[in-house]
Amino acid sequence: MESLPALFSDLALILVTAGITTVIFKWLKQPVVLGYIIAGFLIGPNFEWFPVINDHTSVETWSEIGMVFMLFGIGLEFSFKKLKKVGGTVGITAMTELVTMCLVGFLLGKLLGWSQMDCIFLGAMLSISSTTIIAKAFDDMKLHREKFSGNVIGELVVEDLEAVLLMVILSTLAVSKTFDGMQLVTSMLKLGFFLLIWFIGGIFIVPTILRWSRKFMSEETLTVFSVGLCFMMVVLANIAGFSSALGAFIMGSILAETLEAEMIHKLTTPIKNLFGAIFFVSVGMMVDPQILVNYWWQILVVTVVLLLFKPLSNVIGRLLAGLGLKQAIQGGFCFCQIGEFSFIIATLGLSYGVIDDFLYPIIVSVSIITTFITPYAIKAAAPTYNWVHKHLPERWLSHLENTDRGIKVKSGEKVSMASFVGRQVKHIIINIAIVIAVLFLCFWVSSEVIMDYVHGIWGVVISAAITLVLVSPFLWAIGFRHTLVKTTHKLMEHSRFNKTVILVIFILRFIIVWVVAIAIMRHFFNGAFWSRLGISAPYYRLINIAMALVYTIMLRVLSPAMKFYKRIEDNFQGNLNKRQSTQVFTVPEILQENCHLQKMTLSPDSTYAGKLIKETDFRDNYNVSVVSVERGKQLFELPKSDFQLFPYDKITFVGHEDHLRLLVSKVEAFDDALIQEHEESEVDLYNVRVRPNSPYVGVALKDSGLAENFEAMIIAIERDGHFILNPSARITFQPADLVWFVAQKERAEVLMDYNPEEISNS
Repeated sequence: MESLPALFSDLALILVTAGITTVIFKWLKQPVVLGYIIAGFLIGPNFEWFPVINDHTSVETWSEIGMVFMLFGIGLEFSFKKLKKVGGTVGITAMTELVTMCLVGFLLGKLLGWSQMDCIFLGAMLSISSTTIIAKAFDDMKLHREKFSGNVIGELVVEDLEAVLLMVILSTLAVSKTFDGMQLVTSMLKLGFFLLIWFIGGIFIVPTILRWSRKFMSEETLTVFSVGLCFMMVVLANIAGFSSALGAFIMGSILAETLEAEMIHKLTTPIKNLFGAIFFVSVGMMVDPQILVNYWWQILVVTVVLLLFKPLSNVIGRLLAGLGLKQAIQGGFCFCQIGEFSFIIATLGLSYGVIDDFLYPIIVSVSIITTFITPYAIKAAAPTYNWVHKHLPERWLSHLENTDRGIKVKSGEKVSMASFVGRQVKHIIINIAIVIAVLFLCFWVSSEVIMDYVHGIWGVVISAAITLVLVSPFLWAIGFRHTLVKTTHKLMEHSRFNKTVILVIFILRFIIVWVVAIAIMRHFFNGAFWSRLGISAPYYRLINIAMALVYTIMLRVLSPAMKFYKRIEDNFQGNLNKRQSTQVFTVPEILQENCHLQKMTLSPDSTYAGKLIKETDFRDNYNVSVVSVERGKQLFELPKSDFQLFPYDKITFVGHEDHLRLLVSKVEAFDDALIQEHEESEVDLYNVRVRPNSPYVGVALKDSGLAENFEAMIIAIERDGHFILNPSARITFQPADLVWFVAQKERAEVLMDYNPEEISNS
């Protein structure tokens, strides 16, 4: 028999061990991620009293897939629109933590007597938290709906972006031993460009494809399609020089804006759980007791400093960002570990040979220890807040607490000059990014495809024509698309300064289009092209500039023909807001501070199941209202007070975020047990034969009284060797019929003891 690859036995060992340890940890009411790490330690190469895995390379690949799926799941739950909503807050918090921990890590390394590069890398590694560990802790502790969780996930996304920049900076330092500010700026622009293009392109293309293919989508095809998109973005991110985790998150955030988001999340969660388990087991396999013995005091010092300064810096950052004391402490206590990017940064340092070999095992050990501590730190946040709230002076509390719960109304403010300029800049940046992406694609197609089939001058002309046509709508939008006409006129009439600024902006937009057109002309109509026509350098440069100017003017003249750009823009906005448009109504921005819509699935175990709305305490105890109920394919909008709620109804509530968070545990009261065990049923199957002298010979089933007198259900009649299943109520009993019936044991015994030979109601 052909032997199986080692991967099969390794997976069996990993999953069985992980399954046993996680059941034990669930029994102990501890996060299952700790069970995964213990399982990894038991089957790792450093524990001699347990079987070990053989194919480490394959397991590392599977754990990388686990990280991809975990980031994909996070993206499905936290879209870029949510990141935009909390962008200022998480940006301030993440930057505060980054600067603080880089400085603390550098100083700590100096105190430990390490080299300067070790100190720099230590600070970078301590500044990055673990997205996967925090996300897993949120899953296990059911904290995704907590108010602070949205800011935490948003900050983790920002930290991942910071980690990409840190890797660029550290790579530069490792190679040149100097800091290259220009390379940092270039890397930031590159990252921003790819994020923008991926998001815009993804929102424009993916929901459109899903909409076209929706009627052909089954659970199987949707799973395959969404996972395929995830890995496609992982590959694109890798080609662009970014991490696979970032690519998975981006695709998750794109799919989060589709109508299929909830179903995709449901379908991919089991896959995420499987590969995520392997990831955390692989982390546990890196635990080496010998390293803990040799470097125990350095590991202890680094761990203590991390646990002290990292949450503290995060809490301070949250307070600086304007969050209340409670949210600051709850969110800050989540950041007490280092994670995957720290390993990558350490590996980077080792590959360049700029850090000592002992630093990597120290960081791994600190990561393992802090991973164990993370769930307990999150649990400790609430008691810590209560203690701080009790001991802080009243005037400090009034300053730190976010006590303003009243409705924040914006008076009818007019569009300011600053907001007008901001919109113009945003409009220009987005369209320039799209133009650059289209140009890269056109240049590649021209050189690799068109020029191979059409040689010489005509190949160049055709390539240039195709490129100019494809970029035309976006260049027209940069140079000549004009919205808010009335607002613009009012701003220009308000002051001469406003008029001057607006005119400068319009001229600048025209110049940008002209410059891009010149670049396109110079790319295709270069010196080699014009030399074939016998035109020298000074003249063809002027010709290119003139051709670009004519093209730019033509864009302005052909503005009526560019109306399809509006359709492109509307399609993008429709895809972006499609998921929100399925709600009964959209909460305007002015009310979003105090008013939220939230959909909940009514559990069969909930006390509200089967009740009328007027019998619930939604308004009295939670101050929320029901705006719609989805039941199968039916949608009941604004249901009346006598509307009855059934299990698995999807109820949309409107109310304050704090009240909705309290209500969700009462509505979605699903039992944690996967399999529900019930008492043994007393219903069983019995039979009795009709004798020739029975008074029921020739009597119809509906007139027999069996259901009324004995609560028996006739399911079959055996007659002449044939079975009549689920007989009609009009069927009549015949002699020698064997009647099969279902009844409770005691009822069947009464029936059969009363007349064991025949059916009778006497």
